[in-house]
Amino acid sequence: MNYSFIAVCGHIEVYDENGIFLFSADNRREARQELEKEFA
Repeated sequence: MNYSFIAVCGHIEVYDENGIFLFSADNRREARQELEKEFA
């Protein structure tokens, strides 16, 4: 599955390939860690 990382007001929002919001994180590294933990 493909994911999009969008910077919004100082944090990162993560969306799936259909544009559905999944979660937000403080930074891109944290977002990638969360993806690996929850969605891999």
